[in-house]
Formats: sequence, structure tokens, C-alpha cells
Amino acid sequence: MTSTVPSKVVLFVCVENACRSLMAEAMFNQHPPAGWTALSAGTEPAHRPNPRTGPMLREIGLELPGHPPRGLDREMLLRAEVMVTMGCLDKASCPARLRESDVEDWGIPDPSTMDDAGFRGVRDTLRRRVEDLTQRLARARSSPP
Repeated sequence: MTSTVPSKVVLFVCVENACRSLMAEAMFNQHPPAGWTALSAGTEPAHRPNPRTGPMLREIGLELPGHPPRGLDREMLLRAEVMVTMGCLDKASCPARLRESDVEDWGIPDPSTMDDAGFRGVRDTLRRRVEDLTQRLARARSSPP
């Protein structure tokens, strides 16, 4: 029996897994490079997504991932080929393991307290960053060793 689990994982991490990392997961998984998938988690997960995250994704034709905010765990860390944090590497809530790992920190502000225009700005910045990451991973796969 063959496995349907992609071989490589991008892990998007923020504090609550309620806005930024959930949006990044949805964006990446819309058109992932062959063999890749995205997961998201939070270091201090919220009880539910931010109420504006779903509507902001629907504005660009996407849906929230099919899981509630979830906590970062060891299995996720071990599976991740690429880890992207949203700007929490200097916060106490970010595990030391992330600070010592090869992590891309995008430094994207938390939109939860922003007005709708600010939230859309964060969403659109995430979209550009995710598209760049997707293209970079696709090119790396097609490059000779």
C-alpha cells in the first residue's frame, strides 16, 4: 500500500494559531509544490480562530484549514522540512527549539487588534510571502543536486 502523505512539510508557527499561521497554511495548501504540504500551530493556541480570519480568507477564495487552533508539538517540529514563524522568535512563548533551528522569521505583525484594512494588509503580505516560498520550493525541487 502506498502512502498519500506528502514527503515534505512546511510548518507555519505563530503564538495563537488563530490568524497568521492559519492563513498561511490555507494559502500554501491551495497550490503546494509537488510533494509538499503545510501545517500550522501556535505556541499558545487560542480556543478558536479569530472571527475575522475566515471571512478574510473567503474574500480571496480560500477557506480556513479544517482544524481548530492547535499547539505546536514535537512531532510537527520533527516532520518540518521548513519552519516559518510570523515574528515570535523574541517572545517568551516561542520554544527555545525554534530559536536554535533553521527558521525563517517573517516578522509579520499580529492583525487581531487591527482594523479591517490592517488585517487585509497582513493577509496580502502573507499571500505574497507564501507565493514566494512556494515558488522557491518548486525551483529547488527542479534544480539538479
